[in-house]
Amino acid sequence: MELGLAGRRVLVTGAGKGRGTVQALHATGARVVAVSRTQADLDSLVRECPGIEPVCVDLGDWEATERALGSVGPVDLLVNNAAVALLQPFLEVTKEAFDRSFEVNLRAVIQVSQIVARGLIARGVPGAIVNVSSQGSQRAVTNHSVYCSTKGALDMLTKVMALELGPHKIRVNAVNPTVVMTPMGQAAWSDPHKAKTMLDRIPLGKFAEVEHVVDAILFLLSDRSGMTTGSTLPVEGGFWAC
Repeated sequence: MELGLAGRRVLVTGAGKGRGTVQALHATGARVVAVSRTQADLDSLVRECPGIEPVCVDLGDWEATERALGSVGPVDLLVNNAAVALLQPFLEVTKEAFDRSFEVNLRAVIQVSQIVARGLIARGVPGAIVNVSSQGSQRAVTNHSVYCSTKGALDMLTKVMALELGPHKIRVNAVNPTVVMTPMGQAAWSDPHKAKTMLDRIPLGKFAEVEHVVDAILFLLSDRSGMTTGSTLPVEGGFWAC
């Protein structure tokens, strides 16, 4: 399926740990702005994907983000992939974990999306935004009270963004994966007993591979999904069906 992404400028947050999306976009011929808080991850990405534009910034810092991305230039497509998963039992949730989680998982999505959407509107061109959410946005997961809350909020933000940006021909959708075998996923679900409790709730009986999520993101960025906006696309092996 031809996705028509060649030559389009795509900004991807969380590009260091979510490099699969950057690699796939680069392979399509898209021009990628890769945003990460970890310079070493960006350095390795530049070696793997020559021509990408690296931007090192902590998206949890509003002022630093404005300085780094305020003059990023024309962006056609956006993938809000940056996230943190600070897992604590509900009775042990700390202010620090709450603040950091909402700063990165929700507030940064608003800020970066505003920057990109304002640019699209000023240029009078259509665009697409994909927010990387989670199956945990609609199902409770032990020790994930803050994380699930940020993703539930992100799903609703996606819908409101779609409502308000639709008249400007900007589509906004979310992908909602199960556990994905990224470094973050491996860190959170490496314990076999813990993993089994989740796998037992997934009809397909397995976690997602990176390419499962990347394929969904690329589809939602492309004009092949030109009549899709405000959706939350599950990539979770049937977890929501149970």
